[in-house]
Amino acid sequence: MYHIIVNPASKSGRGAKIWSILEPVLRQKKIAYKVLISREVGHVTRAVSKLSSSLLVSDPEIILKLIVLGGDGTLNEVLQGISDFDRVQIGYIPTGSSNDMARDLGLPKDPLEILERILSCQEPFLMDIGCLTYGQDSGEYSRQHNDCPTRKRYFAVSSGIGFDAAVCEEALASKCKNLLNKIGLGKLTYLSIALKQLIKAKKVSCSLTLSDGKKVHLPKFLFVAGMIHQYEGGGFKFCPGAGCQDGQLDICVVGDIPKWLILIALPTAFSGQHYRFRGIQRYRASSIHLETSIPLWVHTDGEVTMKSSSITMTCEKEKLQMLL
Repeated sequence: MYHIIVNPASKSGRGAKIWSILEPVLRQKKIAYKVLISREVGHVTRAVSKLSSSLLVSDPEIILKLIVLGGDGTLNEVLQGISDFDRVQIGYIPTGSSNDMARDLGLPKDPLEILERILSCQEPFLMDIGCLTYGQDSGEYSRQHNDCPTRKRYFAVSSGIGFDAAVCEEALASKCKNLLNKIGLGKLTYLSIALKQLIKAKKVSCSLTLSDGKKVHLPKFLFVAGMIHQYEGGGFKFCPGAGCQDGQLDICVVGDIPKWLILIALPTAFSGQHYRFRGIQRYRASSIHLETSIPLWVHTDGEVTMKSSSITMTCEKEKLQMLL
């Protein structure tokens, strides 16, 4: 039995269209399945939590198999609802606007081909996931979250604080994003918001403590991203060569760098060449603790829940079972 989670609104309706292609195939193959259609932010997390708790408790031998049709954000919601990662396997059919995990894993473009691979997978691919913990000072919830978020969130692709999270938070509420997605120009949403956020960015300091005890102080920084995969933000190769099975976070730090130089450096991140610029640094650690001078937006896989001035990111080695 497969439990299929569909975000019909992903990439302005692309999720619904792909599901309409895949469902007849499942019926033809006589695959047992149940489908859940995502209705709103938080719905998937609540449904997966209820599903995993009821099934896994009722049958100690069962393996819960999920197939997710959506973007990185939909997958992120699924992760928050899982109570026992040892007994959950996930197939992922990307239908979002960024699809950074699919890009890094080299998944086929054809959703039918991905479905075939999921159904025929005999041995799950074990993948690292990250875990973000907010400090006690955290507050000011995102416009997308009406309820109080938890103090811990998992992420499959990346987590970041500062500029990249602020861009995500504004983009999630953008009215023009759907329109641009429909005509294939969705990235313009992020570009315009990024320029706006860059112009109004305030001077904020940040202190980092890595798992080996190393401390780094930044009198001024733009953002810090902890990465499981190489890509973030729809193809920015912020951490080239990052491995998703090494138990380490690859950390991209954009520190004290003039705003005008950011405009030159940012495009080079598509090919992973941005570390040539002074003020952009990279670290690797199994965990990292950050303290900022003022609370800033924080994201997990592009999903923004609240602001914080104290966060900890850790990498949990090969915790996620993927059907690839």
